[in-house]
Amino acid sequence: MAISFDSALGIHQQAMLVRTQRAEVLANNIANADTPNYKARDLDFKAILAGQSDTQQSLAMAATKSGHSGGIIEPDFAADLMYRVPLQPSIDGNTVDQQMEQSEYARNALDFQTSFTFLNRKFTGLTKAIKGE
Repeated sequence: MAISFDSALGIHQQAMLVRTQRAEVLANNIANADTPNYKARDLDFKAILAGQSDTQQSLAMAATKSGHSGGIIEPDFAADLMYRVPLQPSIDGNTVDQQMEQSEYARNALDFQTSFTFLNRKFTGLTKAIKGE
């Protein structure tokens, strides 16, 4: 019987990809903490892994000049980004709460490490099974 990596590794492979994307979004929020009118974004981790999205289709950006970029974020990923509701709105319109963003970033890093540890153990087990140990 053939071994399917998807079934052998479980959800941790996809979880690590989503955690990596979330780390980028949170780092972007932290970097823009002092940017006026910047709106903090985040991902709904559970909805992404469940394959659900509030948006049925992603909207295309209008390029008015040939030099305009199509966007930094891939469309499938952008559909899952949501705006964070600020607990204490800023006078300049920025919705980043630096302490909350740093806390979420640290939690995301721990969750990433947990998935990495699970994957590492799965690979160790598969290696032992292949060697017959």
